[in-house]
Amino acid sequence: MTQANNPLHGIKLETIVTELVEKYGWEELGSRINIQCFKDNPSVKSSLKFLRKTQWARDKVEYLYLRVNKLPLPPPKDDSRRSASKPQHAAAKKPQTVKSPTSKSTDTPGKPVNANIWGNG
Repeated sequence: MTQANNPLHGIKLETIVTELVEKYGWEELGSRINIQCFKDNPSVKSSLKFLRKTQWARDKVEYLYLRVNKLPLPPPKDDSRRSASKPQHAAAKKPQTVKSPTSKSTDTPGKPVNANIWGNG
């Protein structure tokens, strides 16, 4: 497997965390990425331990690192958990049709639609 198209190839996670902490500090980093290991008694060692176990958090840290260093960003990941519960945009929703009440009863079986207008009833 080749890593030619991976801008993070050869960059250690420890280097990424250390550079982000040097640039932002723990407090700012914790506000940019809402991860407890950046907020409560932060250290590089505890952050690395958490980020190696938790892929979603690691993805956020790597994305911030790429953005800060103006490196090519990866395409968005398809998260099936989110797409099932939330539509991506408003066009994905089907419009709901509201049936308006009619004054005359035209729902009798066997009677053609609009029979009262065309005289076929």
